[in-house]
Amino acid sequence: MTKPSTLKQSRVFQNLLDWSGSAWFIIAAIGQLGFIVFIIGFYGTRIFFGNIAAWSDKNLIDGYIEGDLAGNLMFAIHVLTAAVMILSGLIQLTPQIRKRAPHLHRISGRIYLVTACFLAVGGLWMTWIRGTHLNIIGAYAITLDAILILVCAYNTVKNAILRDIKTHQRWAMRLFMAANGVWFMRVSIMAWMIIAGGPVGMNQDMSGPANHAMAFGCYLIPLGLYELYRISRQIPSIGFKIATTILMCIAIMFTGLGVFGTINSMWMPYL
Repeated sequence: MTKPSTLKQSRVFQNLLDWSGSAWFIIAAIGQLGFIVFIIGFYGTRIFFGNIAAWSDKNLIDGYIEGDLAGNLMFAIHVLTAAVMILSGLIQLTPQIRKRAPHLHRISGRIYLVTACFLAVGGLWMTWIRGTHLNIIGAYAITLDAILILVCAYNTVKNAILRDIKTHQRWAMRLFMAANGVWFMRVSIMAWMIIAGGPVGMNQDMSGPANHAMAFGCYLIPLGLYELYRISRQIPSIGFKIATTILMCIAIMFTGLGVFGTINSMWMPYL
């Protein structure tokens, strides 16, 4: 029989673990809202006023290319769809909206699934057909992320149809982590540069060791951390909860640094 003191300790560490998850989400939400503002303020305004050549004001791998009507159109749709996906994802994961506006939750969920799949397929098209990549390892990383997005989306829908809500929610969270790989990449780059004091292990064509690590880590690490967090909430081990909470606190600090650096250095200067 479990002692009352042990149960009390378990609840304390469970609360700390839950707090760490909520704190990370709040910081991530701030960063994602900043990304939406940047997409609308930089790309959206230039598309609206028909000045898409001004995409070149920001250093891009392949943004505006003169004469490439299909590629430019796909790029415009891609970035604007990303803003829709991010916003619908935040709506999906906000508990207050799920409880108080279930209809909005369902609508945003459908939008999120469709846009995430569209962006995954669009990312594959731009990578392999338009050639929007700086090195082959980065292209493989984008491809693996796109495959994971499609797998997660399929399982999210399948379990929703089966009314297996818990499994549906797990796959929806995995989809969120995989679908935000591009956002995680930007945050990771800035956090690493702040910590390392510069672009250590990075270069212009994104082929440095740090670049390759982040190319895959920008979605595999969040996915792995989510699984640890999920398992830790389900098992009674206090030691496991403590270790996971420590990892979550590290993720909070890393994400916070990245969000601060990205907003101040990558996005605000172009608005």
